[in-house]
Amino acid sequence: MPYVFSELPQTPNIPTASAEAVLKEALARFDGAQLSFIDGVWVNESVRGRDLKYYVFDWDDNILCMPTHIHMERLTSAGEWVPHLCSTATFSIIRKDTQHYRFPQNQRALAFVEFQDRQTPLGGGNFIQDLDLALDEIASGKKQPPPSFATFRKTLVEGRLFAIVTARGHEEETLRAGVLRFIERVLTPVEREIMLINLRGYDYCFDHVQTFPSQTQVLHHYLSLCHYHAITSPTFEARIAEEVPGPQTSEKLKRFAIQDFINHLVAILDRTGMAALRLPISIGFSDDDRHNVAAVRDYIETVLVRRFPSVKFCIYDTSDGAGANKMMISGQLELPLG
Repeated sequence: MPYVFSELPQTPNIPTASAEAVLKEALARFDGAQLSFIDGVWVNESVRGRDLKYYVFDWDDNILCMPTHIHMERLTSAGEWVPHLCSTATFSIIRKDTQHYRFPQNQRALAFVEFQDRQTPLGGGNFIQDLDLALDEIASGKKQPPPSFATFRKTLVEGRLFAIVTARGHEEETLRAGVLRFIERVLTPVEREIMLINLRGYDYCFDHVQTFPSQTQVLHHYLSLCHYHAITSPTFEARIAEEVPGPQTSEKLKRFAIQDFINHLVAILDRTGMAALRLPISIGFSDDDRHNVAAVRDYIETVLVRRFPSVKFCIYDTSDGAGANKMMISGQLELPLG
């Protein structure tokens, strides 16, 4: 059965002809919420009492199953190494099997040429195109949404901060453009209106905004507060080389990206005064790679719960592709943030 997407693939703005009906439906869904009409727009003041829930998402096979290929070499029964294209899901299984699979010429960069922004003879630079193809398959009913697709959609509608942490090599601007495309294609007009009302609520309640810019500006401000870490991008690798010198693994790089996002959240909570509200704080992490899940769980248990004992960490293992195995790890002490 085809998945219901937005019928407006090009712009996050709501068409004038249907704006009144869309707004009416959106307001009806805020049952019991404290809504205010400020500067000619609706604002959800109830976000002031929301729990502080944030998310860290892996991208591939977690939010979307992208058609991007990894170029590997496979050892045949005749003892020859031959080219072997595989998906990200397959790579997560075989990547530790160095006896039968290897990078071309033992160079990782050659395996992941399609995961970069730059064009090469083998591909690359087509993140948005691959994203559209992945959404087309879901929209047509050929494939079901991956385990974190719906959670990511809900995160956006609620206007909650998130981080994308992926082993891809794209720059931050590429990933952010991908999130914007997701919003444009997946969220319905009513969902986008609800998102905007929520986003204005956060701006009004915590940044004391009284005059609201256009819908597009509100949306781009929100996306600018989120993090986009492609851990094999030139920019991220340069930062790691400066801040954490020495050999790195995918698991270590993702741990650094997660810690960076948490530090960012703490700074926002302190700046806006949200930390003083003493609301429950939780951070969810989802990944389809068991190795990454195990590494992050160990990092949370040994480092993060000690540094942030008032935060509840939720790990969602989506490696089976059908759902999420949820694990909760919590600290025991109260920590004044800031």
